[in-house]
Amino acid sequence: MGWAVILWLAIIAVPPRLFPQEIAGRQLQAGAQCLAAGHLQCADEALNSVLRATPGDYRALDLLGVVRVLQKREADAEDLFTRAVQSKPDFASAHAHLGLLYLQMGRSGQAVAELREAVRLDPARTDASDALIHLWRGEARSAATSGDLEKALALLIDARRLAPNNPDVEFEVGTVALRMSLFEDAAGSFRHTLELRRQDPPAIYGLGRALMGLAKFEDARQQFVRYVAARPDDPAGHCALGMTLAALEHATEARVQFEKSIALDSTQTESYYRLGLLDLASGDFDSASENLRHVLDRDSRNSGALTALGRVEFGQKRYPEAADLLQRAIASDNSLGEAHYYLGLTFARMGRKAESDRELQTAVEIEHKTSEKLRTIPIMGPTPAAPNAAVNK
Repeated sequence: MGWAVILWLAIIAVPPRLFPQEIAGRQLQAGAQCLAAGHLQCADEALNSVLRATPGDYRALDLLGVVRVLQKREADAEDLFTRAVQSKPDFASAHAHLGLLYLQMGRSGQAVAELREAVRLDPARTDASDALIHLWRGEARSAATSGDLEKALALLIDARRLAPNNPDVEFEVGTVALRMSLFEDAAGSFRHTLELRRQDPPAIYGLGRALMGLAKFEDARQQFVRYVAARPDDPAGHCALGMTLAALEHATEARVQFEKSIALDSTQTESYYRLGLLDLASGDFDSASENLRHVLDRDSRNSGALTALGRVEFGQKRYPEAADLLQRAIASDNSLGEAHYYLGLTFARMGRKAESDRELQTAVEIEHKTSEKLRTIPIMGPTPAAPNAAVNK
């Protein structure tokens, strides 16, 4: 039997109803090729031809939806993508395109639902996953700006699940965790960022801040040494390095770093404040007062500087002046246990026993609450490991 006879038998054996599908398939391919070439009218005609023959063809509906998007006919595109999803609910492409359309239209809630479904059906759909990550990062920034750090962190963790090795996402997780005092988690995120992107000064800085929060001052010092080497002209880096040195009781070296910070930027109130604390610790009340008043000149409600200056006045036995400063500190931040404690001592020196007892009791309660909070801070879970092998200020 020759090839011609075999082919003829094969053709007559095919049910007639398959011929329209074959034609539709060719038209679908032609429509896709026209679309890829940017010939929208050609694509429109070919895909409509398919839909006239097979109105429920989900591939033609999806591709024609893309044509409508490019033609800026968003309502028509939404209808076509929706029909494609209804025709074949497990067709990832239509979910992805519908999600991207909703994102373009500013309907983020609906966009997330469709993009999530697209990624669930086809984890390789990078257009859907990239759009989701972009959306969640933007929403996280907005949430963090408005003070809703829990929402910001939840969104970024969702983004990290989709992109466990994205250094930008990992860095943002660390930054929000740091703001929430989740120091262990922040340190893990910054380390992972540095595994993915070794030369990242902001991540080095963030890691140093997280280690400071964990009271690992020597480890933090090493990170800030790295940061200052990378960005020697950043006053914040010198200030942070000075803070670790002060915590390690290297007062002379700490002072050098604070002074470098001020030399780079005379408005560095944090460095003046830290110098004031060093002076206070050494009993140099005049220098402490001068440095702390630099802070208050720029921020009259700075609770830390008000408390420290109150301690200066207390040390010099100027109790009315100390009481005034400490009360101003508490008015600025009522959660400062140190201010309540020294105000209690000041009232005791002034013979105001009842007020003294009240302030000292408040100081004890604040310390207790702080300890409880540190014991019950939720941990957000392990940071995913990078395939290779460490803040925003």
